[in-house]
Amino acid sequence: MTNTGINDHPPADRFSPGEAISREALLSAPLADLLARAAALRDAGHGTVQTYSPKVFIPLTQLCRDSCHYCTFAHPPRKGERAYLTREEVLAIARAGAQQGCAEALFTLGDKPELRYRAAREELAALGHETTLSYLAEMCELVLRETGLLPHVNAGVMGAAEIAALRKVSVSQGLMLETASPRLMAKGAAHHGSPDKDPAVRLETIRLAGESAVPFTTGILIGIGETRAERLDALFALKALHDRHGHIQEIIVQNFRAKPGTRMADAPEPDLADHLWTIAAARIIFGAGMSIQAPPNLRAEHAALIGAGINDWGGISPVTADHVNPEAPWPHIDDLARDTALAGRTLVPRLGIYPAYLARPGTWLDPALATPATRLSDSHGLMRNAGREGDWSPGAIRPLPALSPEGAHDPAVASVLASLAGGAEPDAAMAITLFGARGPDVALVCAAADRLRWETAGDTVSWVVNRNINYTNICLHKCGFCAFSKGRGHESLRGQPYDLDLAEVTRRAREAWERGATEVCMQGGIHPHYTGDTYLALLRAVKEAVPGLHVHAFSPLEVWHGAQTLGLSLAEYLARLKDAGLASLPGTAAEILDDEVRAVICPDKLDTAQWFAVMEAAHALGLRTTATIMFGHVERPVHWARHLLRIRALQARTGGFTEFVPLPFVHMEAPMYLKGAARRGPTWRETLLMHAVARLVLHPLIGNIQTSWVKLGPEGAAACLQAGVNDLGGTLMNESISRAAGTGHGQEMPPHAMEALIGSLGRQSRQRSTLYGSVPAERREATRSAGDLAEIVLTPVRSRRQSEPA
Repeated sequence: MTNTGINDHPPADRFSPGEAISREALLSAPLADLLARAAALRDAGHGTVQTYSPKVFIPLTQLCRDSCHYCTFAHPPRKGERAYLTREEVLAIARAGAQQGCAEALFTLGDKPELRYRAAREELAALGHETTLSYLAEMCELVLRETGLLPHVNAGVMGAAEIAALRKVSVSQGLMLETASPRLMAKGAAHHGSPDKDPAVRLETIRLAGESAVPFTTGILIGIGETRAERLDALFALKALHDRHGHIQEIIVQNFRAKPGTRMADAPEPDLADHLWTIAAARIIFGAGMSIQAPPNLRAEHAALIGAGINDWGGISPVTADHVNPEAPWPHIDDLARDTALAGRTLVPRLGIYPAYLARPGTWLDPALATPATRLSDSHGLMRNAGREGDWSPGAIRPLPALSPEGAHDPAVASVLASLAGGAEPDAAMAITLFGARGPDVALVCAAADRLRWETAGDTVSWVVNRNINYTNICLHKCGFCAFSKGRGHESLRGQPYDLDLAEVTRRAREAWERGATEVCMQGGIHPHYTGDTYLALLRAVKEAVPGLHVHAFSPLEVWHGAQTLGLSLAEYLARLKDAGLASLPGTAAEILDDEVRAVICPDKLDTAQWFAVMEAAHALGLRTTATIMFGHVERPVHWARHLLRIRALQARTGGFTEFVPLPFVHMEAPMYLKGAARRGPTWRETLLMHAVARLVLHPLIGNIQTSWVKLGPEGAAACLQAGVNDLGGTLMNESISRAAGTGHGQEMPPHAMEALIGSLGRQSRQRSTLYGSVPAERREATRSAGDLAEIVLTPVRSRRQSEPA
């Protein structure tokens, strides 16, 4: 989420920013001062993002051993009614929610009804369980397995063992403290006859959840007979537990609603001012980072609630009612989005586990929950591909999602764009802010990037006729994202292991030349028998066969490997490659240029400093290179920002990068995705923003931003051409790496298709060389008369070394 750092409502002088506040100050301060401070804290912590959770409510049982005087959810056993939902009923509700785009299954139930009602005990026995919580655990596991919805449980008061058991099948748990006042348990008060509403008992459950590292939801219910001072007691008690364990992910400030048929049917409800005071107090007590929530169906004054400092609306269901407050229907999401936008915020869906906790799954999630939660998340830890975005991933043959323009402009985004337009040096905070753009700000960032594209490259879109030759897919390394490379003899992934004969390499090079290519791009796995001489032999073979071809070859990893095997420095080995015909290098093997990420996705590969060492050595010899980023797997926007700024810094020193190429992660066959450790590639919003932000951050040092039609398809590439991109890359002829990962967008985009795509946007097409020079007329003409490609030959693995003479 964007952290604006901007206080739209400056705090009054009586409150210094960050200063702790006492009960006395909260009780005596004017409401306007409290609201101003609360809104400022909320904006500092959450920017303009207002979250909600698309969920279904599953009332597993409405029996309860407590008798709260305001509750219509719980009731005694009724003749002819089941005490518990059946497995089939639970699944039906969950499946309906999944079909409507929900991500969370909220299980609501009464406290341990089997301790009070024989009907509950008998029905549980028939279901094969002794306790309600045991049956709940089975239903959570069932819903997760069959529908993919992430369970969140409001299971009442529990012991440590029960919390631990439910932790294995739920991403979060919840228990409203409601009040810290034992006074409300006296005869005639709201909690009389409700042993589980003892504040000490409930606080102990919340404490045990902290000890078990359970992401937890709690809060207070106002207007049930407590005083304002007692509300503060409850909030400070929760704050003390959170300070100790860090497990409370949201605080709900819920207003009491009088319900007919209850003992408190005639009790007065808290007015708006009282509710706003309590919300503001909660925000001030818990600070900028806490998520503070107020249910949007219990009060219609949404703008006022936002003004008091909330940043979340809680769970909203397109399928089920609010079973606790059935008289209060959920607002329609479109209506809530409009109200939220009018209040200066953008509505964004989230998961049942909040981003800060999802970012540390080893601490906060059972391993069985980490994979489904990760796959449903975006790079910010919020819900991916929700609503209008559709279920889109790079490489999938699906229509592009339409990004919703609803929401409010974040002043921080506008400020960054203005600073960059004024020539300010970009920094990480700027880039992270732009990557956090949502709602109307996505179009704003893309438009700014496209204006800069027009100023830099005009309306010309360039492309090159080239051929990819991946000479082996055998590799010593085990990168988690790679579905192309294989260990020797390993066939569990797509395709067979191969190691091309030099004759096949040169045949492909000749065929590429005959079809109008000006470039051949050669890369492969790190074969255990390859040495630096292997790469030299490949170069010489191609240059002898087709002297006019520009050889764009060898990732920094291959260059590093070649230099090491020959005992040469990078400069010495690159000089040999250049003498043998190497003309430029692809900037692949970059992935994310941050060792925090590389330690996860490619721990045995080049580190960040080594990648840059190869690039800098190449630039020093006059060898130009590209630069890439592969995004959308385990990394976060902070890593994107570091990557871009490190590329920019080297370009400022050497000027050796010809272009920057964002490569969206194609997840389908990637080992780390299949093992459950990665997201499903970037969202469409993130993909657009990566291209746009790259243009803005790398300007004016890198003038060419390229999009990958292989990963995005023609429609996706066309959209990126309107978000700061000026280059379509190569025709490729053969594309192996993305195809192995699962993309369905083909292996070649011939020149006529390139020109048709560019023309459809009203832009000018330009066939270029690898280094963005002009292409001879003879080459352009050859592309027009190109025949079909011959069948390629994938030479099986053999025992002799590739480095031996052909």
